[in-house]
This record gives sequence, structure tokens and C-alpha cells, in this order.
Amino acid sequence: MPLFASHSLSVTDLTRYLRQLLESDDVLRDVWVQGEISNISRPSSGHIYFTLKDEAAALKCVIWRTNALRLRLPLQNGMAIEAHGYISLYERDGAYQLYVDAARLAGEGMLYQEFMRLKARLEAEGLFDPERKRPLPARPQRIGIATSATGAALQDMLNTLRRRYPLAEVLLAPCAVQGDDAPLEIVAALGALNRSGVDVILLARGGGSLEDLWAFNDERVVRSVVESAAPVVTGVGHETDFTLSDFAADLRAPTPTGAAVLATPDKADLTVELNRTLRQLDSAFLEGVSLRYRALNETLGLLERNSPRWRVSNDRQRLDALGERLQRNMLHNLALRRVMTDSARSRLLALNPLAVLRRGFAVVSRAGEIVRSVAQLTPGTDVQVRLANGSFGARVETLSPDSPANFDPGE
Repeated sequence: MPLFASHSLSVTDLTRYLRQLLESDDVLRDVWVQGEISNISRPSSGHIYFTLKDEAAALKCVIWRTNALRLRLPLQNGMAIEAHGYISLYERDGAYQLYVDAARLAGEGMLYQEFMRLKARLEAEGLFDPERKRPLPARPQRIGIATSATGAALQDMLNTLRRRYPLAEVLLAPCAVQGDDAPLEIVAALGALNRSGVDVILLARGGGSLEDLWAFNDERVVRSVVESAAPVVTGVGHETDFTLSDFAADLRAPTPTGAAVLATPDKADLTVELNRTLRQLDSAFLEGVSLRYRALNETLGLLERNSPRWRVSNDRQRLDALGERLQRNMLHNLALRRVMTDSARSRLLALNPLAVLRRGFAVVSRAGEIVRSVAQLTPGTDVQVRLANGSFGARVETLSPDSPANFDPGE
């Protein structure tokens, strides 16, 4: 042993050196530590201090305020947990401690490994393929809910459905959502809702630990979701919670309320769409009426042109025109014949024997025969003399061929 020792380290230097050694170790920078919580403390700073212990040792732990706000597990004394973080040295006290950034109940590590193993196997079967996801109905008439009848998740979904889409009929298939009996009850609830003919199914529950949500990772539940006749919307836990049922569902919502929102249209949007449809209907109706009115007028005109009444009226007009033409022709013919009659009358009057007699001539007849020559008479013959205004009888006394009595007006 040397007489004079090498340069000694201060407590600070040694402590800092040990801290650097701890923080540079790959295992200690990312470690899960299992133990039971004791001496938990929550000062006003928002940090959480506690000790993890088992039968043989204890480890001081710190959760800074930013990590404590994200922690969903309510830590309590006596709780068996698995804490994740890194090991470092608190230089003031010279004590090493675990700086925690996440925590879960003891045993969740094994559950998570089982979760990943089952997820890989079901994914290899194609149960999570996006191609098999079905679209949700735009306006579901019957909405099925599979969840606990006493949980807050049910009331949240019912309030959302009542506010957004009160037109739909809601059917509840109550089932356990946690515990050993939950998987079979969930499968039975999905089957009952499918037999009732719902349009979409909401499978939901509130938040919890991985162990609380484990029923939704059960293979039987996952296969029931895949085989559901109606599309399934899952709303299991909180936004950061993922279950195998979420991967198998047609649509995954971050919360139960979100599932109700995704499965239904908003009545405000429906009102806008309804008003737009009514305006389109009014426009189409008025346009249809206008088209039919024009078609009706065209048909009426065609019918009027081909109507027997129109033909009768047209023929009556033609008949009136023909009657007027006939009357004009008849009057013309009558006038023409009147002129011809007057002309013939004038000619007849000119040739009338009475007209000759009125000029001083006389007609002599014997035994009804007109005497044209004195050769027809002998003295003592009785004759009849016709004048213009009468006649008388006479007897021939003497005959003289040269006398004017022998003059023949017809010669």
C-alpha cells in the first residue's frame, strides 16, 4: 500500500460520477420495476413521491408533475404496480431512485405480451384488414348498444343519440364489460342485436386499466365483432386505449360518446339537408307542372283540331259558304231567265195576233177555219169576223178578187 494515497474525490464528485454511471447504463435507462407502493406523497408542486418495496428491498420513486398529469392509474398505498422509468442518483441525499414516467397494475406486462401475441395471430388471419371494413349507414333506423346497463357510458351514449339523432330506435343488449363472464355476455349481446335487425351496433364501455378492458381482447369477442351482420362501432375506454375489438370493428371511436357521434348524423345537418331537398322538390314540382301544363295545352290544341265538333263547325262554315254561293248563283240564274223571259215575251207580244187586230185588222173564219183567200168563199156563205175587241157574224154577198178582202196579211 502506497505511503501517500492518490488524489481523493469529494462527495459531490463521487456522487456525480455514480449518477453518470447509472444514467449511462442501457438497462437502467429503460426499466420496469415491480413492487408495492408505500409512503406515497403528493405535495402542492404536483410531483408524486413514493417507495416501491418487496420482501427484501425498497426503492424510492419520483413522478414529475408533467408525467403525473398523464398517469391514468390512481396510485395508492399498498397497490402492487409495475413502474417504468430510469434509475438515477439524487445527489443531495446520495440515494438512487427510479424516475417514473408510466405505471400499470402488476401483471399487466404479461397481459400486454398476451395482447401482442393474440393481435399478431388474428392479424395474420386477416381479421383486421381494412378491406373488410364496412361503411356505416347514413341514416340508421335501429341502433343497437352492447354495454353495461348501469355504466355511465350508456347514459353518455343515450344523451348523445337523443341530442343528435332522436329519429332512431335504440335497442340495448345489456352485458358485463369486465370480469371472467364478460366475454360470453358480450358475444351473446352482439348475437341478440344482430337477430333483432339493427342497422349498426355500438360496443362500448368506460375507461380502465388493461386488465379492466381485457374482455374486449378476448378472441371470442373479436370473432363475434368480425362476424356481425351489422357494422360495429367500438368506443372502449379512453382515446389512448386500444383493444383487439377496436382493430376488428368497422370503425373505432375514442370514447363511448364518440361512438354515438360517429354512428349518427347530426339533426342540424339533417335539417339543412332537408331544407335543401325541399327547395329542390319545390323547383322540380313547379318545373314538372309547367312541362305538363305546356304538354296539356299542346294536347288540347291537337284534340281541338281533330275534334268532330271542330270538323262539324268547319263543315258548317263551308256549308254556309256553299249556301251563299248557291243563293248568288240562283239569283243570277233567275235574273238571267227573267231577262230571257222578258225578251221572249216581247217577241211573243210582237207576234200576238191580237196586237195585229188592234191595229185595225180582222180575222175571217168559216166553220172554224181561217179564210185566207176569196177562193174559199162563195156568195151566201156565213163567216165569222174577229176584231180586236170582239167578233160578229156576216154573210158573203158578192165576191171580188181585186177587192181588199183578198189581201193576205201573211203573204
